[in-house]
Amino acid sequence: MSDASARTQILSGIRRSLRRGELSGEARQAVDARLAEPPRGPSVARARLPQAEKVALFCQWAETLNATVARVGVADVPGEVTAYLARNNLPANVAMAPSPLLDGYDWSSQKMLSIRRGRGEGSDQVSVTGAFAGIAETGTVVMASGPDHPVSLNLLPDTHVVVLRESDIVGGYEDVWGRLRARYGKNLMPRTVNTITGPSRTGDIEQAMELGAHGPRRLHILVVRD
Repeated sequence: MSDASARTQILSGIRRSLRRGELSGEARQAVDARLAEPPRGPSVARARLPQAEKVALFCQWAETLNATVARVGVADVPGEVTAYLARNNLPANVAMAPSPLLDGYDWSSQKMLSIRRGRGEGSDQVSVTGAFAGIAETGTVVMASGPDHPVSLNLLPDTHVVVLRESDIVGGYEDVWGRLRARYGKNLMPRTVNTITGPSRTGDIEQAMELGAHGPRRLHILVVRD
């Protein structure tokens, strides 16, 4: 079955459940107008800041929510990854996203670091990825899936190291949706957009907070100065 026929089947099923046919007239025009120019939702006042203050706010919230943050220069990125793993007694074998966001760093300078580029596997303990954006409002990192960023790297390893450029930190969620539309264009959005706020956690068992419930128990973010 082609993608087009599958889409038609899905939409036809939804229309049947709603007991109506395709939209037409003013209703169709209203939908088309909304899709052409998506309305912007509300923005939080604390995120309407100059860029340097957005970066500081992002770091503050990320650390409040149990992530660790290191602010580094471009040349310091590989060394900080190695040092973080050593400080936490973690293996120097990492699964790294095959992303151009990570190609500008001199990984060969770290002789002790063993890197495999590709998707995450069940045996991986540490992943290193870039990030599409960071959200100052909540200390959230945003991951757009694709061949250069397999979703499994966000979920499988116990430790997730994220390399985030200062220029990719935005105020709020609405800024991310605008950047996604600008990057991918109409009808070409990534299959998955993951928003990650701190390490995975749950309080379901006796209301006691447990890290690493549904994903990594450690999230280390390298905020790279422009």
